[in-house]
Amino acid sequence: MNVVVCVKQIPDPAAPQSLEAGTHNLDRSGKLILDEADTYGVEMALQLVDKAGAGEVTVVSMGSSSDLSGIRNALAMGAAKAIVVSDAGLRGTDALGTAKVLAAAIKRVNPDLVLAATESSDGYTGTTPVQVAELLGLPSITFAKSVTIDGSTVKVDRQTEAGYDEVSSPLPAVVTVTAGVVEPRYASFKGIMAAKSKPVEELTIADLGLDGQVGPAGARQEIVSVEAAEARQAGEIVVDEGDGAERIVSFLDSIKVL
Repeated sequence: MNVVVCVKQIPDPAAPQSLEAGTHNLDRSGKLILDEADTYGVEMALQLVDKAGAGEVTVVSMGSSSDLSGIRNALAMGAAKAIVVSDAGLRGTDALGTAKVLAAAIKRVNPDLVLAATESSDGYTGTTPVQVAELLGLPSITFAKSVTIDGSTVKVDRQTEAGYDEVSSPLPAVVTVTAGVVEPRYASFKGIMAAKSKPVEELTIADLGLDGQVGPAGARQEIVSVEAAEARQAGEIVVDEGDGAERIVSFLDSIKVL
């Protein structure tokens, strides 16, 4: 059982965020960490490989290779190796372009299963994993709250608003997992030390044969402006003079909650 996990390094949410000078791109020059949402996919992959009794986990990522702390974290958890696509020409790539890059890198591994978070914490498009599946010609299942492998079939409990659906698909397939599907392990000291010697293959756009297809030249989406969110307004204080309940009901009705 060979599993690929799509992961992303994001700016540390605890640090102040800013845009690159003269652009609408997020400044990623500071400390980068593994997106917390991706730790669930890494842990799920490790557990599936353990249950299979053979195979390995490969993490695939697109982004800067100047700081690989987040990637090393995934390796410290237990992933065997990593593929990082890093190229200055990737700046400004949209969701579809990202999917093209990830799909091309995944083809080099030819895995039995591809796992990903439902969406990244700094993008929130939620479209990239299913685009990867389409580009690879694979079936996809989203919002998995549990994942099991039965021979050549993946079985998923898919989270819905009303509960969950039981879904199955032949392998290989692309599955997105929700937070809480498993409890991610903490990297041990031994794992951290071992991660330093695990292979990290760095690729460029040219290596994947995607010249002119990604980056600003291939983007079908563009951020044309960025505005600060409005400051939160002070709320209305209601003094209960015997009509508090009626006033609350009236307020909720005015904002179409009732």
